[in-house]
Amino acid sequence: MFLLRTQFAASISRPRSYLRLCSQCQRKFFPRNRAFSTLPDIPIFKALQSHDPARLAIVHSKSNRSFTYGSLVADVLQSKERLAEKQPAGLSGQRVAFLAENSYDYVVMLLSILASDAIAVPLSPAFPVPELQYVIDHSSPSVLLSTERFADKAREIYSAGLQAEPLLDVRSKISAGSSSTNPVSLTSLHEPQGGLMLYTSGTTNRPKGVLIPQSALTAQSLSLIEAWKYSPRDHLLHLLPLHHIHGVVNALLTPLIAGSAIEFMFPFNPEATWRRLAAPFLPEGSNRSVITFLTAVPTIWSRLLGSFPDLPSDVQTAAKQAISPANLRLNISGSAALPAPTKKAWEELSGGNVLLERFGMTEVGMAISCGLDFRDRVDGSVGWPLPHVEARLWDYEKNEVIRPGEEVDENGRERVGEIQLRGPTIFKEYFRNEAATEEAFVDDNDGKGRWFRTGDDAVRRPVPGSGQGSSGDWAQGPMYFIQGRRSVDIIKIGGEKVSALEVERELLSLPEIIEAAVVGLPSEQWGQRVAAVVVLDRTRVGPSWGIMDLRRALKGRLAMSKIPTKVKVLEKIPRNAMGKVNKKMLVKEVFGGS
Repeated sequence: MFLLRTQFAASISRPRSYLRLCSQCQRKFFPRNRAFSTLPDIPIFKALQSHDPARLAIVHSKSNRSFTYGSLVADVLQSKERLAEKQPAGLSGQRVAFLAENSYDYVVMLLSILASDAIAVPLSPAFPVPELQYVIDHSSPSVLLSTERFADKAREIYSAGLQAEPLLDVRSKISAGSSSTNPVSLTSLHEPQGGLMLYTSGTTNRPKGVLIPQSALTAQSLSLIEAWKYSPRDHLLHLLPLHHIHGVVNALLTPLIAGSAIEFMFPFNPEATWRRLAAPFLPEGSNRSVITFLTAVPTIWSRLLGSFPDLPSDVQTAAKQAISPANLRLNISGSAALPAPTKKAWEELSGGNVLLERFGMTEVGMAISCGLDFRDRVDGSVGWPLPHVEARLWDYEKNEVIRPGEEVDENGRERVGEIQLRGPTIFKEYFRNEAATEEAFVDDNDGKGRWFRTGDDAVRRPVPGSGQGSSGDWAQGPMYFIQGRRSVDIIKIGGEKVSALEVERELLSLPEIIEAAVVGLPSEQWGQRVAAVVVLDRTRVGPSWGIMDLRRALKGRLAMSKIPTKVKVLEKIPRNAMGKVNKKMLVKEVFGGS
């Protein structure tokens, strides 16, 4: 069941009450045989209606329940119409927030929002209510949807300040799994207003809403289809959260456009993942499809490698066959730097399958990638700009573009520059943050548009034997090598981005803490971990007050991944003449450069 909240004019007051539509009500108001057959004439729905209706679309790995493309189209049509009946004025250009587990229902929710020409705002079920409340307050959605599983959390969000009541069963489960027998017609949108809005932690005090129009989502997907060759023959195992660009675009929208099958298996469990990969090569699992496409963050690859020796011998043998190049067509690592030992160990275990690395971010989707040819997967490199993406390096010291052939300075040193991007894949704006939007782009006098400043530094160098065009015309010439984030205030934990400033704000809200600085420390398992340097108010704490007290105080206010795992108490945090903390020096001085 879904929940729905509708925003009405402030002058209209109603009691805060919930209405649950029982099955009898569903049949009365939304008859089972009623046909809804109009979708917007945009690429995602053109693709969906052109796929074989009997082709497998979505699988729930644990239960092995499956849904075809015909079922998906039918349920999206029905859900879109139900949203329209609840919102007679229409949802075009409006924000629609939704809270759902990784499931078929999530897919139907997302697509029905896009089919309504609205802006989908996915919420993370793992986040505590205060973090979700910020997204709700900032995005001001016209509608809030939730699956039954997260109904209590939706009610808690509602009780924290929403002004109207939820509850509509958007996708009827009465006829779940049935396919539409009516032809699907596509209706042109004069000026499409729909898209996706994801929240990303930045260097400002609050996460920013990244507004990605439907045209950019399409461009991102088509770019990946061209470079990574998604096809109806692919069966993708989905292990990722669905409030990030990686999980939504790379592992959901793009395979749907290509006609691939997507199998949800979340949250990630190493042993369960190995057993699913191995299943088609074991007698009891011979009816399961072979996984051909797996994209994940470095932490997942590391944990898979670490758990492999504990598997039974027959599962080990089957799993090694499953991840061989002959079966696992593509294995991708992203969202954080991939340690070279992890890449090498996976190649050895798989019998030669090389992890493909790429560079992307919420604002641009995937922008730079290594190629399908193993020779185009170079250690430490993220490859070349993807099809339809323009990239350049900007040298801030010389205030100029580092042009091809100018990658080395007069002293023979590699020139480091900020990656700047432009093209149809780039986001539109930071929602309700004109200043941040303006700061993120830089003009160019060539008349081809502005460049987006990624904040990531890189060098560009030729690699012998790579970049010969064997992975496509786009994969040629010098390769990009990421050097690091220009800002030290982004901490990457297992692919998740954590804003140090956000954690500092919560620390400073505790009465026991009068100063705080949050930094990232290296972690073999997670890439980085959150550490804090604090100054305590000694009038409020005893001598035994420590990290466990701090963690207990932050529980429920921050996601667990954001709560510091290491804390140092100082009498004073060193600051410069401007009152700012040099965090690089702080790490060296306080944590010994760890």
